[in-house]
Amino acid sequence: MTQDMQFKTIIAQYCKVKPEEMTDDMRFREDLGFSSLDFMSFLGEVEDTFDVELEEEDVLHIFTIGEALGMLETLQH
Repeated sequence: MTQDMQFKTIIAQYCKVKPEEMTDDMRFREDLGFSSLDFMSFLGEVEDTFDVELEEEDVLHIFTIGEALGMLETLQH
């Protein structure tokens, strides 16, 4: 499974959109229906799964799947 698909599989646990139907421009709140609690739980799972540490300041500027994937890739390099 690619990292992108693994990431989208985590997202799918919090919404009704299938990973293969997700696009990078989908917004967590507006398009996927995430609540603040969903988003925080999701971020914790991302940290555990990909062994990264997310900074609150950076996370505040993440609105779409593509932005989140970009941040993840940056943290892994």
